[in-house]
Amino acid sequence: MHWSDSLSASPPYRWTLLAALALSATYWWIRSRKNPAMLPVYIGALGGAFLGAKVLYLLAEGWRDWDMADRWFRLATGKTVVGGLLGGYAGVEFMKWAIGYRKSTGDAFALIAPLGIALGRVGCVLQGCCLGQPTTNRLLAMRDPEGVPRWPSAPVELVFQLVMFGLLFVLRKRPEWQGRLFFLYLLCYGVFRFLHEWMRVTPKLAGVISVYQIAALVMAGLGALMLVRRRNAEGMAPAESR
Repeated sequence: MHWSDSLSASPPYRWTLLAALALSATYWWIRSRKNPAMLPVYIGALGGAFLGAKVLYLLAEGWRDWDMADRWFRLATGKTVVGGLLGGYAGVEFMKWAIGYRKSTGDAFALIAPLGIALGRVGCVLQGCCLGQPTTNRLLAMRDPEGVPRWPSAPVELVFQLVMFGLLFVLRKRPEWQGRLFFLYLLCYGVFRFLHEWMRVTPKLAGVISVYQIAALVMAGLGALMLVRRRNAEGMAPAESR
């Protein structure tokens, strides 16, 4: 079984992907009306996210598609959320550098990112893709198209994303977390994805660890590093400027 085996036959994943894009585009259009500089930042995020999602997929498992009859379809549609987040962050930073924008934009992404990914996971649940490992736990198992009981990887991540959205929504008004929410999300999702990857059907390097897990560790490390940097920068700022 491959995650894209039924993509051409039914549209749920494509519709939820379009819904996530429409949600983020609407959100950023509203924000850009108050601050026009946010529009190029969003464009940088979107371009970086698509590029990162594609590149990491090719590195992680795209090489397996080459010997398959529908290789071009698989290579064209394959992508990964982890690569999208890393690429999106890089795209934002590049665009901010290019236009000379120096203000923090992380909090603007903090709520829309888990909500958009949650919509994508709804598509995964409806599509039956992103399969989990076979399991004997009948209480949690979901059956794949061949009737094999598997760990419900897509529903579990859907729940995680909704929980993170709720947490970030609560923290957004607290002064101690302002300017830090997106990095907190990167840290939490990186740790979750690293651990949860053991329950997903993805190729492992030497049968031990997947490229997705390596990228998840990078994401968690980036989140932790930026949280520490923000804390240290605030600690060195003059009292009257805090």
